[in-house]
Amino acid sequence: MTQDPRAQTERAESEKFLTKPILIIFLTVVVDLIGFGIVIPVLPYYVDGDLFKGTPLDYGLIVASYSIMQFIFAPIFGAVSDRYGRRMILFVSLLGTAVGFVVVGLATALWMVYAGRILDGITGGNISTAQAYIADVTSRENRARGMGLIGAAFGIGFVLGPALGGILSTFGPHVPFLFAAGMAVLNAIAVYIFLPESLDVSKARSQPRELNRFAMIFHSLKDIGFRGITIIYFLITVGFTIMTTAFVLYTQERFGYDAHANGWLFLFIGALAVGLQGGVFARLAKTFGESKLAVTGTVLLAVSLFAVPFVGPATGGLIGLLVGIVFFSVGNSIASPALTSLASKNAPDHEQGKALGIMQSGASLARAIAPVAAGFLLNNAFGQVDDSTLQRTFWTASAIMVAAFFAAVYYLIRRGDEVIV
Repeated sequence: MTQDPRAQTERAESEKFLTKPILIIFLTVVVDLIGFGIVIPVLPYYVDGDLFKGTPLDYGLIVASYSIMQFIFAPIFGAVSDRYGRRMILFVSLLGTAVGFVVVGLATALWMVYAGRILDGITGGNISTAQAYIADVTSRENRARGMGLIGAAFGIGFVLGPALGGILSTFGPHVPFLFAAGMAVLNAIAVYIFLPESLDVSKARSQPRELNRFAMIFHSLKDIGFRGITIIYFLITVGFTIMTTAFVLYTQERFGYDAHANGWLFLFIGALAVGLQGGVFARLAKTFGESKLAVTGTVLLAVSLFAVPFVGPATGGLIGLLVGIVFFSVGNSIASPALTSLASKNAPDHEQGKALGIMQSGASLARAIAPVAAGFLLNNAFGQVDDSTLQRTFWTASAIMVAAFFAAVYYLIRRGDEVIV
């Protein structure tokens, strides 16, 4: 029986795409996001525990300090990887992540928690380097597929991370952090032994020397296409991070959920992201184009973030909450990889790491701003969370998504298919 030639071609492309290096990169991002996900339901209770007696402000500053370090160092790691290769940067960043988690897990004073998260943020430039590696080893036609795979790794991190955090915390508050450190060490060993270098280092070093970090950022943002993509990505990240910062407090206030229950909710969010970004996103991008997906994603995020604060035990209950989660999960799962794919397509081959590093740096700045903003919005005059503070927090995130929508439409109309395709 003769097989369909199209099916044979698609199978051959799939086999060529899913190589061992790509699978190792996928695993690297999964491990990184599992560590990030473990922190989400656990860190608020860890900081507030009897050992540290931290305040909500401490929690916000710890979350922000990690992202501030990523903002500063992600472009540096991306640019260094453009000149000296991706493999060693990934290896070093994973070791830094491991050490950071060990410091947090074995902390005996609050300053050690700060120090561990700061160290992890400094060496946390591996996402942009992983994206650059994918760009190195995929064709432009498969670029959206590669970025969708990175997005799926994000989703798996949210599937496993929060659930693991909730489960492991029952064995002790330090256990989730030490578990994350062990995973990072194993992943670093795998990268060092099995991952080949994707970059032609001799060719990369022949390129002109880079500008200093901030000059490099401003120079890159002079390009209107890249600037537009970065602005949209920044706004989406601010709005979505405000939501994730407030979500645990929202479910605690409205539904009485603890860290364990929130872990399962984030597992649901991650499962949706895996399904969308791992299998559906590339097909949607091929059919509709990344720009339309970015616009659609901002609309879904704006609507869902506005509606979720109305949900409570008497107004929709758990089903209503899950429906809201579906909408903002779908919105983020199509908008974020669409924008990283666009940024990659519009960057020269020898500047993939720098371009994606700048985008991730902007996202890190967004993740530094958002927790602080969420902390102010969530607090009432008595330093507590109530219905009105929850509403204004989620509605602020929704308004930011509306701004992202208008930015996406503006750059789409202004540049058309020249940049956003």
